[in-house]
Amino acid sequence: MHRRIFKLSFLSVAVLHALPALSETVQTLPYQPTQSDFGGVGLMQMPTGRVAPEGEFSIGATFNPDYRHYHSSLQLMPWLEATIRYTQVPERLYSGDEGFSGDTYYTDKGIDVKVRLWEEGYWLPETSIGLRDLGGTGLFDGEYIAASKHFGPLDVTLGVGWGYIGNSANLRGDTSNGLDCDRDTSYKGKGGSFDYSRWFTGCMSVFGGVEYQTPWEPLRLKVEYDANNYASDFAPDMVQDSNFNYGLVYRFDRWGDLRASYERGNTWTLGFTLKTNFNTLSQNWVDTPTPAYKGKQEIDVADIDWDKVAVDLDNIAGYSDTKVYADNESVTVVGSQSKYRDRKIAHEKAAMILTNTGSTASQFHLVEQSANQPTTQTVIDTAAFEKVANQEYVGAKVTDATQLVSPASPRGMLQADTGKPWSVSVSPTLQQSIGGSEDFYMFNIGVSAGASYWFGDNVEIGGGVYVNLYDNYDKFLYDVPPDGTDLKRVRTLVRQYISDNPVRVSNLQLTAFDKFGDSIYVQGYGGYLETMFAGVGGEILYRPLNSNWAFGLDMNYVAQRDPDSTFGVFTEERHYDPTTGRYYRVQTGTPTGHFTTYYRPEWSWFNDLLIKASVGQYLAEDKGVTLDVSKQFDSGVIAGAYMAKTNLSAEEFGEGSFNKGFYISIPFDIFTIKPSSNRAYIGWTPLSRDGGQMLIRKYNLYGMTDARYPGAEFTNR
Repeated sequence: MHRRIFKLSFLSVAVLHALPALSETVQTLPYQPTQSDFGGVGLMQMPTGRVAPEGEFSIGATFNPDYRHYHSSLQLMPWLEATIRYTQVPERLYSGDEGFSGDTYYTDKGIDVKVRLWEEGYWLPETSIGLRDLGGTGLFDGEYIAASKHFGPLDVTLGVGWGYIGNSANLRGDTSNGLDCDRDTSYKGKGGSFDYSRWFTGCMSVFGGVEYQTPWEPLRLKVEYDANNYASDFAPDMVQDSNFNYGLVYRFDRWGDLRASYERGNTWTLGFTLKTNFNTLSQNWVDTPTPAYKGKQEIDVADIDWDKVAVDLDNIAGYSDTKVYADNESVTVVGSQSKYRDRKIAHEKAAMILTNTGSTASQFHLVEQSANQPTTQTVIDTAAFEKVANQEYVGAKVTDATQLVSPASPRGMLQADTGKPWSVSVSPTLQQSIGGSEDFYMFNIGVSAGASYWFGDNVEIGGGVYVNLYDNYDKFLYDVPPDGTDLKRVRTLVRQYISDNPVRVSNLQLTAFDKFGDSIYVQGYGGYLETMFAGVGGEILYRPLNSNWAFGLDMNYVAQRDPDSTFGVFTEERHYDPTTGRYYRVQTGTPTGHFTTYYRPEWSWFNDLLIKASVGQYLAEDKGVTLDVSKQFDSGVIAGAYMAKTNLSAEEFGEGSFNKGFYISIPFDIFTIKPSSNRAYIGWTPLSRDGGQMLIRKYNLYGMTDARYPGAEFTNR
């Protein structure tokens, strides 16, 4: 074994000396990193030191007789890659109980991260450190340091791996003491924990490889030296006849790859990857153009058609339910921004509409509101804006004439009002979980219809109905664990609410809003707050203008709705399940709520992040902390992840050990030809469990007031 490594190293040195000359004579194509079998930038089984461009999002699958890897990777930062992976083992079932999991394959869940330490330079290779399967059951967990360097059309990688990546122990470790060189391969609790105590322990091996960009642009060739010996793999009867793996990648422009490889000297592997980039996603809008500047005029306020102005502000600038106040000194527009995520566009269009009225006002005030509560006020200096409209200097832009201030009471007489007290909405709904025992993918898809009516500016009554179109939650067989735990079933009764009730009142509540001073927003509510819970509650938010900090507190008292009744709630805590012959508990009434800190770091290496940390009591009466971190990309797409750790033990919580999930929020106007401030939300959770579960509230004050932070694109998170 050591003699082979020496030969490999000698060959590598010889190649490294020869390649600089090659790179001077071969014209290379632009390099784009490719994905590995496990997801994340890499060769086949082995990672590289490369990372993808910031914002690149990929989903893919890899198949061979031993494993099926389903993976999704996201380049969150220029230096940080994150990968979520589900692996099915076709030769093993989820459990031996056919009545519980049927023929569902055993499914392992894992999270990988890669951190780039430095970029490639003239002499230095691009170098990264990574952790594979850090949040799973340890079937594939390993750590590595890898470095990659370009030499003409070749990208050469050399690395060191531990754990699963380095189980051949060609550098350090004694497999005679165990196939994993005394590395602890057990996992804590019910899986899903971060077993950091075993990182960089066990077998240690050198790995490497080369990726070659052929003269034919779509085709890449790969060869790697695999540092795993597969002796301790979970899939049965795996044999390695060779340490060398060979592969090719066929690229479909920038949106996808097909992968094929011959690995371990005996196994064919096929895969594909679909990709996009959340920073560069865009759409060409067919938008209402900004009116042309008509030149300076002076028209008395009484001679202006303010009703037409209000209609133009809605149709062109996106300010709906608008009230316009005006006198000869100022014009104030109060309304909701329903069209433009980028408020600079809305400000320019509104300023041009108001300027073209010929008003003698020295200032325009645009007061944006949410739920009839003012959130920001943009003051536009009319003289400065006229210079912008005339393009009187190079680089003139609307921000030269605007200033963001705290909202104040409108001045002047009310000239127009397009507001209406009622509204209706219809939207598709998708709920999903992945990797469960009953089926790999559990979901329901339906339509939510809602309506609301305002009593004045502060009180709203509203409700919604969910119509379930299709689901497979009839397979969801979760029951009280037989080990004596007695956690209340606040979310695992999902089948009874969705599959057994295809039409259900999802929300019916009375909500009151108000604002105190410059920075405090409040709401109070009562009724049927969500599909599974009814009760009363309130929220208070302290959010100073232009601040990257905010603090909120929500307090609620709720009871669980009875799925067998449209408007009833559970009054008895214990219920009998005749199918299993066991009792389970439900929530008949409890206080729940959280204190939340919101923080947007303003550091260049942590740009466009929102960090939310909440501490309090959850629906099952467990207490703990939820951490939610999301990243907003240049296109407006938001990707986030959350985890909730409570005082429940892993045994009480069940499989997964603690609550966690992932989500993506996508602006509608990426897919439509019209600008829009609406968004589509796609979330998924590894498993449906009862611990760490928050109340799903209709309104969130932080999202409603997002315009108060000018560094964001006001995304209603």
